[in-house]
Amino acid sequence: MKKILALGLVLLIAACGGAPRPPRNLDDACAIIHERPKYYSAMRRAEARWGVPVAVQMATIHQESKFDGNAKTPYRFALGVIPLGRQSSAYGYSQALDATWEEYRKENGRYGAKRNRIFDATDFMGWYMDGTTRQLGISKSDARNQYLAYHEGRGGFSRGSHRSKTWLMAVANRVAARAQMYQIQLESCRR
Repeated sequence: MKKILALGLVLLIAACGGAPRPPRNLDDACAIIHERPKYYSAMRRAEARWGVPVAVQMATIHQESKFDGNAKTPYRFALGVIPLGRQSSAYGYSQALDATWEEYRKENGRYGAKRNRIFDATDFMGWYMDGTTRQLGISKSDARNQYLAYHEGRGGFSRGSHRSKTWLMAVANRVAARAQMYQIQLESCRR
């Protein structure tokens, strides 16, 4: 009987851990914040601290992880069957790479921050985009160019690595359009 109780307790704890499932309607900012009020609270906090608009954060998170806190990059395969590992170390809501995440944690003294926690992921995103504004002069409300610098890294953006990637330019345009859509929706649901 004790073993069954212990197993039940372990399963209950395991079910409570980790990031929640993504919101159901990712095309409606109001639905997202009504379903996950903590997401909105986290984004508002990051906006207050770093100045990155909620809509820009939402559009970037949508593109990077579709609001899945446990998102990881796909595996690479040799000869179509031999697993070579993941495409990169990107993980969580913000798809932060290991090295960039460690830089954020050290610079901000946030050693307990985790990529699968929305408050930490949005703070990271705000920190990164604030640095992009300071280093590259990209407006925090410019979702397209903030996304390009986020995806390619500030050095890659400075070198223009994104210009030869037509697929990435199309993605950045979609991020910008989604940020604009989210902004309009957020204004209507705040009333």
